[in-house]
Amino acid sequence: MLSPADRLPNTTILTYYGYQATDSVGFIWPVFTLFLLWNDLSFTRIGLLSAISAVLIVLLEVPTGYVADRIGRRNALALGMTSMTASVVGFVVADAYWQFVVLYSLWAVSIAFQSGTADAWLYETLATDLRNGDNDGNGDYDEFTRVRGRGGAIYEYTSAVTMIAGGLLYVAHPTYPFVASAALHACGIGIVLSLPQNTRGAGETIATDRVGVRESLSIIRTDLLSGSLRPFVAFIALFFAVVNAADTFIQPIAEAVLGRVLDSMAAMGASAGGGTGAGTAIGATGLPEPALLGVLYACFAVVSAIASDSAARVRELVGIRAVLVWVPVAVAVALVAPAVLPLLAIPAFVFLKGAAALSKPLVTTYVNDRIGSTGRATVLSAMSMCYAVVRAPLKPVAGYVADLTGPLETVALLGGFFLLGGATLSLVSARRVVSAERHTTPSERT
Repeated sequence: MLSPADRLPNTTILTYYGYQATDSVGFIWPVFTLFLLWNDLSFTRIGLLSAISAVLIVLLEVPTGYVADRIGRRNALALGMTSMTASVVGFVVADAYWQFVVLYSLWAVSIAFQSGTADAWLYETLATDLRNGDNDGNGDYDEFTRVRGRGGAIYEYTSAVTMIAGGLLYVAHPTYPFVASAALHACGIGIVLSLPQNTRGAGETIATDRVGVRESLSIIRTDLLSGSLRPFVAFIALFFAVVNAADTFIQPIAEAVLGRVLDSMAAMGASAGGGTGAGTAIGATGLPEPALLGVLYACFAVVSAIASDSAARVRELVGIRAVLVWVPVAVAVALVAPAVLPLLAIPAFVFLKGAAALSKPLVTTYVNDRIGSTGRATVLSAMSMCYAVVRAPLKPVAGYVADLTGPLETVALLGGFFLLGGATLSLVSARRVVSAERHTTPSERT
């Protein structure tokens, strides 16, 4: 029997998809590092900005998750979207380093409010309004994976379109993509406010799900930092930290690789056809490299959309544990490969983007299936906090290494770092998960 998500999504789910679309940073993401370099920031300074943001996320994740459980997840999402809009607007006028620190701080507030809250809102909404005959109060876990994955796909497809536009806007002026992105996020504020608040049952409001600070900390210790989840959280935090750090260097690496490829094609065309060959035509188009980056990032987004939308099917075919253990290891190997052959950088980044998009809904599903309903946003926010704890020191170190050795070498070192740390954690995680599975019923196993 098809679920509501496989037939015609209702208004609530369509509105959620609208939120995902307006949350996209596609206008600015393909050129964001180039924009910071254009403002005379070094890789070290860019890394420090990311570290400041990560530290703030660590400090804010649990408090904002607690606030979300108190004021309502929809209202928390609206606060996050408002902070994002203000941050993006600020990049249009910022010209001093301290101003970028403030803007990154606002961005961190936005991430902290939205990271676990959106997933907690969706999970509870599906568990109550869309459970389709499931009366145990836990909802349809497979349906969450489908809707969450499809929402991620809509985010990526929106990003694909806006990334192409963002590259072209950057050519006109580096600040124009930020103006367009701010307008998109401003629309998102209204969409978020039209979402319904979570309910726990007939006539029972979200107030019953509110917990105190002491109980929130107890829930985190019980649900997240004990048992089989502890090594899993460490492993996934390391993976997402490496992905995030490597993402910083995609633009300068891709710009260099694309430039070499186009120059080679132009030279080959000139030698073969006396300066009138196809290669020369490509090289003579005059299409600026930032515009090409927009197209490349659009390809990233399409791959990510397909991967995200396929999360439920991959879970059924392969198994959630196998995907979340071995896909990150494969990504690390792919990051090392361009150090040997730089042309492999583009395929490696495509794989990185797709793997990250596939992993996100599966990680959320894995954790959601193993925690209770009370304080769900708090626990999921704590997950994001754990990611930031690893990311905070890694990004400035990676930036410093890049200033010394170069972006390509740094990406390879990041891959090697994960292979050393991640492979060990994957073995620990696999043993803990297998042990935990022995105490679950067959219906709980995924």
